[in-house]
Amino acid sequence: MALLEIENLSVNYGAIQAVRGLSLTVEEGEVVTLIGANGAGKTTTLRAVSRLQKPVAGTIRFAGRDITRIPADEAVKIGIAQSPEGRQVLARQSIQDNLELGAYTRPAADMKADVKRMYERFPRLGERASQLAGTLSGGEQQMLAIARALMSRPKLLLLDEPSLGLAPIIVREIFSIIRELNAQGTTILLVEQNAKLAMNASHRTYVLEAGQMTFHGNSAELVNDERVLHAYLGG
Repeated sequence: MALLEIENLSVNYGAIQAVRGLSLTVEEGEVVTLIGANGAGKTTTLRAVSRLQKPVAGTIRFAGRDITRIPADEAVKIGIAQSPEGRQVLARQSIQDNLELGAYTRPAADMKADVKRMYERFPRLGERASQLAGTLSGGEQQMLAIARALMSRPKLLLLDEPSLGLAPIIVREIFSIIRELNAQGTTILLVEQNAKLAMNASHRTYVLEAGQMTFHGNSAELVNDERVLHAYLGG
């Protein structure tokens, strides 16, 4: 049984069908990536899994449980956390406050130990715990967004465009963190515009075009596949 199973998922934004009949699986311990051109439905798929967007059809199962209609806070409680596109840190709140917000579903007694754990994993954040999140660099904000998601101790981490707007040296650091998290047991569903980077960091790849999954396979085998370039450029 896969940790995450999506079957025939369709999601609309008003009259626009953003995702159509999408099916995919994520096994425990994997990094699975979704790639495709802008507007392919990648972020919409993550939002449906985290329950921030309601499907119009299809089924989402997590650890064998149908979660298609549960509220977003319940999704966090059962082990799904998302680091959103654009990071979306609370700019006027401190690093510490942002981290504590990420643990809002968990007992307060556990929070202190988890904050310490995040500061050990991300020393740059620990050095600036009282600094306002809005004054951090883009890379530091991305680290904070990931750390905030990890505060809920997720079984599945959803990462949406973690390299967006970052300098190449920072991107390498972020993806090193992603590999480290996975090596330590975190299952990850990754959306990333840099197709080659994403595939080099993942076990399997799903390619989306116009809201539909067109093909999928082992990332190492697809990384030089011309069909990936075709999909990434939007046809």
